[in-house]
Amino acid sequence: MAAPILNLHNITKSFTRGGEEITVLRNLNLQVAEGEFLGIMGPSGSGKTTMLNLIAGLDKPNRGEVWIGGQCVSTMSESQLASWRTRSIGFIFQFYHLLPVLTAYENVELPLLLLPLSSAKRRQQVLNVLDLVGLTDRMHHRPGQLSGGQQQRVGIARAIVTDPTLIVADEPTGDLDARSAVEILNLMGELQKGLNKTILLVTHDPRAAERAQRIVHLEKGQLLESAEMEAAGLLNDGAGSNAIQASEPRTK
Repeated sequence: MAAPILNLHNITKSFTRGGEEITVLRNLNLQVAEGEFLGIMGPSGSGKTTMLNLIAGLDKPNRGEVWIGGQCVSTMSESQLASWRTRSIGFIFQFYHLLPVLTAYENVELPLLLLPLSSAKRRQQVLNVLDLVGLTDRMHHRPGQLSGGQQQRVGIARAIVTDPTLIVADEPTGDLDARSAVEILNLMGELQKGLNKTILLVTHDPRAAERAQRIVHLEKGQLLESAEMEAAGLLNDGAGSNAIQASEPRTK
């Protein structure tokens, strides 16, 4: 059996606040297969952001190891992490994080400026992903001239322009209307199925999580599958039933 593209092994992460040690993640384990679309749910304060920061190499665990694409991220130096993140992690944010003075083309090009590519190669990669997200005709528009859905498409193009190992989407539909949210989720599904991209989708919305092949729930620093959540009485009838239907991997 092939090794998982992502492996969190016995992760514990604590912070000290006011002289008190607070454990956010406790002996957390997670494996994600290459090309899997994983939904991650959990209430505010459950540790989702902390877990994402560890996966992205923005923080390090107190104990345990983070393995991505066969590399142990948790033992890398800061300089190694900076280079690794550029090539390996694509971020999609709730509020887009686009630079308002740059055009869509220039925002998407930004990650490539950190790589040893010719201008011609950069241009080709930017045009390819803008075409993929359907924004070729908006490439010279600045964020303020784009709708929320279009801005998020720019954000997705920027996330995939370096062909990363892993795409991390943190509430990508949280600032969108219902129609735009559906379009963004459809696009993410196309990335997973058409390009075999591995996607971690963090969301509070069960309707968004339904798009994932599998759903895990982060509760008090522990990851639980939907069936475990139901057995513990932690899923309500509405969101719970949706999540349970999506908890088993679906065929591609």
